Amino acid sequence: MPLLVVGISVLILLLLMTRLKLNGFAALLLVAIGVALVRGIPVADIPDVLSTGIGDQIGDTMLTIGLGAMVGRVMGDSGAAQRIAGRLLDAFGPRWVQVAMVVTSMLIGVTMFYEVAFIIIVPIAFTLVRVTGANLLWVGLPMSIALSTMHSFLPPHPGPTAVAATFHASVGHTLFYGLFIAVPAGAFIALAWPRLPFIRRMNPTIPKGLVSEREFADEEMPGMGWSLFVALFPVVLIAGAAVTDMATSGESPFLNFVAFIGSAPIALMLTLLLAIWAFGPRIGRSMEEVSASCTSAAKAMAMILLVIGAGGAFKNVLVEGGISDYIKDATDGWSISPIILAWLIAVILRVALGSATVAVVTASGVVLPLLAGSGVHPEIMVLAVSCGSIAFSHVNDPGFWLFKEYFNLSVIEAIKVRTTYTTVLAIIGLGGVLALEWALDVLSL
Repeated sequence: MPLLVVGISVLILLLLMTRLKLNGFAALLLVAIGVALVRGIPVADIPDVLSTGIGDQIGDTMLTIGLGAMVGRVMGDSGAAQRIAGRLLDAFGPRWVQVAMVVTSMLIGVTMFYEVAFIIIVPIAFTLVRVTGANLLWVGLPMSIALSTMHSFLPPHPGPTAVAATFHASVGHTLFYGLFIAVPAGAFIALAWPRLPFIRRMNPTIPKGLVSEREFADEEMPGMGWSLFVALFPVVLIAGAAVTDMATSGESPFLNFVAFIGSAPIALMLTLLLAIWAFGPRIGRSMEEVSASCTSAAKAMAMILLVIGAGGAFKNVLVEGGISDYIKDATDGWSISPIILAWLIAVILRVALGSATVAVVTASGVVLPLLAGSGVHPEIMVLAVSCGSIAFSHVNDPGFWLFKEYFNLSVIEAIKVRTTYTTVLAIIGLGGVLALEWALDVLSL
């Protein structure tokens, strides 16, 4: 049974990493090869399946994570991150630092991918931890939860946008309705989860090399204007491109240019060049110092990228091994509410494959024939599939490894924190979707 293979492979992976202390990169590749053999992938094809999975995952994330880490380190080594963190503390106070992270993350995360926004905001979270002495998860977890919610529930993020196209739903209406679910659900979990006893007992340290450990005097730091301008520069570019794409149709040289500079790698590359000048020669730091900051960030990111790439290989083996096709066939003909069916299929695929994008695209294809005669608003179906795809993030999800490595957690700790919060978010999201569909039906009477 394919799902049994998935379950056993996850247990073996946990055993290799927790009991035998095998490196995550090696453990993921070893388990991926084993699953490929069990699922009948030809031996000669396994290297290509692994390399394709690694290439697809690294191709999507390396430029974003690498450039973002460099921007963050340049800002940290110049004092810009400390300047922003200090202003957040002044505005909200140490007692409300979590609220500051949630508000910041939700505003930035509406249009920015999880990984991009995470990389941009996490240096500020690290700096706040160092300045306040707070627990890393106390400050950083609200940020990650808020970003996860925005990324999984709302267009223009790739999963919800792809499903909206399949269901011929209005992207604008989906975004509008989704905010009524995503904002309260995300804020509630973001503020509640760090207070849970099993999480408060964890006290991870900031990973080495990702943030400056120096504490700057006020006169040594760049001004708030430049610090905030550089931090928000990629947000403006990416958000501007997303809004332009939703508001316009067709092609023109101007629209192509906006899409180009608004793509995450180009926006972050431009931001890095701006940061090098603004926090280098402009304030008297040499190019050698700035380059050293970039090199330090790249070294710190090497193992993180390898582990994320191996996670992509594991995910691709599961896809090529026919797991998604098996689930699609097994759920065909289930006689339950289309909303619950859409959510449930997305959850099962997410658990089995790890990829939220694959989960939402496959689930939407299964549910699409039911939509026409169901009377359910297509935007509601988009939200049902999208919120199901956030559930049960675990070791076959490359985003799980990004979270684990940046918050310096063990595999078991990461499962306790991330797997639980993503699952609860998905369940609350389903409740919100059902309530929203009821409200729309009432208003249309």
